[in-house]
Amino acid sequence: MVAQAIPKILVTGKNGQVGFELQRSLAVLGEVIAVDREECDLSNPAAIRELVQRIRPDIIVNPAAHTAVDKAESEIELATALNATAPQVFAEEAARLGALLIHYSTDYVFDGNKDGWYVETDTPNPRSVYGKTKLAGELAVAAANPRYLIFRTSWVFGAHGGNFLKTMLKLMQTRDALSVVADQFGAPTAASLLADVTAQIIAQYLRSTDKASFAYGTYHLVASGETSWHGYASLVNEIAEQQGYTLKISSQDINAIPASDYPVPAPRPANSRLNTQKLQTTFGLTLPSWQHSVGQVMTLLKQA
Repeated sequence: MVAQAIPKILVTGKNGQVGFELQRSLAVLGEVIAVDREECDLSNPAAIRELVQRIRPDIIVNPAAHTAVDKAESEIELATALNATAPQVFAEEAARLGALLIHYSTDYVFDGNKDGWYVETDTPNPRSVYGKTKLAGELAVAAANPRYLIFRTSWVFGAHGGNFLKTMLKLMQTRDALSVVADQFGAPTAASLLADVTAQIIAQYLRSTDKASFAYGTYHLVASGETSWHGYASLVNEIAEQQGYTLKISSQDINAIPASDYPVPAPRPANSRLNTQKLQTTFGLTLPSWQHSVGQVMTLLKQA
């Protein structure tokens, strides 16, 4: 019997929230080659092509992006390079190798005006530079390589890197009161959850005997349930109290405000609720609640 070759998995953005977790989750599936901007400048298409052609990966996982949503409004060229052009180049090079490309996108491809939960077939209508460039990346990936998976997610947080949860936790230890937006809704999603689900789906891909008919396409991938930013902050406060943090505020000191009271350069979708039924049914997965993930990450932060 011929020994099966160990798959090579190229991961971008290794120091980002998701890239950091992917190195852990994918290690059992193959040889993981993780890069950051020092090893490959993703704003340079030639550097991307050289990287892929040199490594010749079987799978490319691309969480790297320009995610500074407000900065993107004034950094249109860089946001376009990282969020649209780079995914296209990865997709083109993956297609040449017959490799699978996994790319992450965002709730910001929608305008947030829908009453219910967004499904994958809803028409995107991004309102920000970030959303527009991420949508351009989605379209470029789908056009360049039939072997792709796009995972749209929202409100990403983790023990590694900067995020809303860690900001709130710090402010709760130093401020007497907080005002948090209460009229935008979505699902806080742990970077570790994204990485673990990605690993499970890659495992299914590697086991499949007919790669041509694998369930490629675009999927929504977020934790189950929904909340507002105010509800999210309130849970962080509640768990922090349970875990023995020294806090200056309690839940009644967290004021609920409308988004109109907190103007920012990039418009946020009021409704970021993403329906994940397609992903759960297709791959036989059950996604945990956002509350469970918040508790897990806060336990890790407390132990650190």
